[in-house]
Amino acid sequence: MTRSGLRGIVAGAAATTVATAGWATLVEPRWFALRERVVPSLPRTASRPLSMLHLSDLHLQPSGLAGRASRANTLRRFLERCLAEDPDLVVVTGDLTGHPDAIDEVIATLAPLVAERPGLVTLGSSDAYGPTPHNPLRYLLQPDGRDPDKPFGPPVDTGRLLRGLSTTGWTVVENAGARVDTPSGPIDVVGLGDAHIDADRPEAVPAGAIAPDVLLRLGVAHAPYARVLEELARRGCHLAVCGHTHGGQVRVPGIGALATNCDLPRRQASGVSAWNGLPLHVSAGLGMNRYSPYRFACRPEATILRLVPAGPDAPDRAAAQPRRAQL
Repeated sequence: MTRSGLRGIVAGAAATTVATAGWATLVEPRWFALRERVVPSLPRTASRPLSMLHLSDLHLQPSGLAGRASRANTLRRFLERCLAEDPDLVVVTGDLTGHPDAIDEVIATLAPLVAERPGLVTLGSSDAYGPTPHNPLRYLLQPDGRDPDKPFGPPVDTGRLLRGLSTTGWTVVENAGARVDTPSGPIDVVGLGDAHIDADRPEAVPAGAIAPDVLLRLGVAHAPYARVLEELARRGCHLAVCGHTHGGQVRVPGIGALATNCDLPRRQASGVSAWNGLPLHVSAGLGMNRYSPYRFACRPEATILRLVPAGPDAPDRAAAQPRRAQL
């Protein structure tokens, strides 16, 4: 190969690398997708479907930080489009904040979502501790969980965050149960804290039989660790919703997600699947840590879950059948 030919290959590779990095950091993180999936998790006697908007991992930062105002405005417009689907219920599964000073931003962004409908929220590790500088590839190099030797970041005023969410109409299910009325009927909720920082406390959530009038027992948690999913299945949940994985954040065609940041198999990094018979939806989330500010082949997303009765040929509360639509 001639020297000029080699220079051409190197230049082409460099240009491809720069273009890929630009796409992953400047374009795709703002290219929000609204997805739709149909999940047969209601009893066959249900009189109507239940529409649920599932959001996760916003990692919101103060708009005053460089370059953040534009993305925050884009996100708010996207959330307005999500509300145009008129969901019966909104569920947010943690990592709302991406900076200790973002609490007011979080409360203001989420308040409109529950102005006309009930909303459930649980927290993630980013709602307890701010981010710390790290290798931006750490998320991919450490696929199974948090580095136990890595110190936590600065504390977030979680109490103020929770008070603000409650005041604006959110039902907080952080290691707590709840009963929520929806247009389709009442639902029973089992909420757990973030297992990624050992904040899950199932002993704090009262156990009990499902009341005859309850349409659905919903499990809500941030991180889909095996122990969390096993607990929700043991509690008789008909559906579990989680976040945390960012869908892998980087997905390779033909391979899929490279990591889940927990012990969930990579093939279940996002979308509808099942865990030992428990229908599970894992959101790829809307944001990312400020020190790993990229996404590739894994658009930030929200999901409309259309919960419908199980079909006549399926077991009661059958495993889900996914359907996808993008806006």
